[in-house]
Parts: sequence; structure tokens; C-alpha cells
Amino acid sequence: MSSESSTLAGVEAYVFDVFGTVVDWYGSVTRALEKAAPDGYATEDWGAFAKEWRRGYGEYTRRVANGGQGSNNADVMHREILDSMLASERWKHLAPLWDDAKREELVQFWHKLNGWPDSSKGLRAMKQKAIIGTLSNGNVRLLVDMAKYADLPWDVVFSGELLGSYKPNPKVYLGALHHLDVPPEKCAMVAAHIYDLRAAASHGMKTVYVRRPTEDSDLQAHVKSKQDGGEVDVVVDSFEEIAALML
Repeated sequence: MSSESSTLAGVEAYVFDVFGTVVDWYGSVTRALEKAAPDGYATEDWGAFAKEWRRGYGEYTRRVANGGQGSNNADVMHREILDSMLASERWKHLAPLWDDAKREELVQFWHKLNGWPDSSKGLRAMKQKAIIGTLSNGNVRLLVDMAKYADLPWDVVFSGELLGSYKPNPKVYLGALHHLDVPPEKCAMVAAHIYDLRAAASHGMKTVYVRRPTEDSDLQAHVKSKQDGGEVDVVVDSFEEIAALML
């Protein structure tokens, strides 16, 4: 038995960050924006638009997680951020082109994100051996729509909307443990973001770091497993690798 396999021995449930870890939000949203571009705007930097939208998501969720004001529904959040962006100096030229209905259509782009190449197959392999579910800041309808679109076979959907806050607020991790009825050492958090895993570990959960090309760009190279002197239990490049380590 490898040391990483022994680390995951006894884990009954795996909960996943979704945006970036399970699905490619950057490529998916950028392509959707390119297709929806108004006439004459095909050369707009839609990748930069997607990144700024996502950055706003991170700032918003951290604020709410720390007790600040904001909605627990990611659709509402995405719309508020979009409206704010279209009022900014950089993007205000697009504002007259997108009415209320069009903006709501853009928000729905986040419901149809493509999984990484290993996501569906890897999750199905894991599902044969343990409970798998989301632990995401996305709202329930978004996560369900995304699961259907990207063929993600979750056993359960946990979201910030259901659990009363956003990660890394303790409510989210502790709420999932409560509903799964497992002690923390029998639940593993899977994420491509070290902040998420640090928070999960603080509550006694096992941690699996998945390297993804769009996430943790400045930190990824420094994340190591405990057996290599790092802080997470396991480091992998795919969900299929996790499945192979499961007993």
C-alpha cells in the first residue's frame, strides 16, 4: 500500500470544490462570451472579461464569508458583479449593448461549464468506492444544471446557498460534515485552491490538491504532500489518480 493510499484509507466521502477544480470556468465562459459578442466586438478581450468576472466572484464570496453584506445565491452575485463591471471605465462601452434580458442570459453561462477531460470518468470511478459531492460556493440550481451539462455524477450537492455562507467560512465545511454524518477524518476535501484545503484541514478533514492549469498560478508549484514535506495529504493531476489511490 502506498503512503498516499494509506492516507486516504477509511475516507467515506469526498467533497469537491467545483469552479476550476471540476470544471474549466475560464475556457467555457470565454468561449461563451465570444459567441455572444455583439456585432463588431469579436476582437474584444473576452478572456480578460471572464477573469475579471471571476475575480469579482472571489472578492464577493470572501466578503460574505467574513460576515459582510451580499447574497448567498451565486446567480444574484454574478449579476451584481456583471452590472458593476459594465459600469466601470474599462467595460462601460458594452453596457448599452446588453439589456436586462441579455445580462441574465450572460449569467446563465456559469451554469454550462465544461468539465476537465478527467472529470466525468474520474468521478464515476470514485463514486464506486465512496460518496462524492460538491462543496461549492455556487447555488443549488447552478450546480445541478452544471452537473447535467458536464455529466458530473454527484451523490449530493452542497452549496454555500444551502449552508449559510461561502468558503472558507467554517459553516460550509462543518455543515457538510454534519449532513454526511461522518467525522472529519473520514471526509476529504478535493480542490485546486490551497486556501480551500487549508480551511478544510483546520476542521480535521483530509485534503487532496488537484493541479489545474487555470488555478493557483502563483502557488501551485509550491504545494506538496505531507510525505514530501508539504501541508496537504495528497497531490494529484486528475480525479482518476484519486480513484486509483482509493481502497
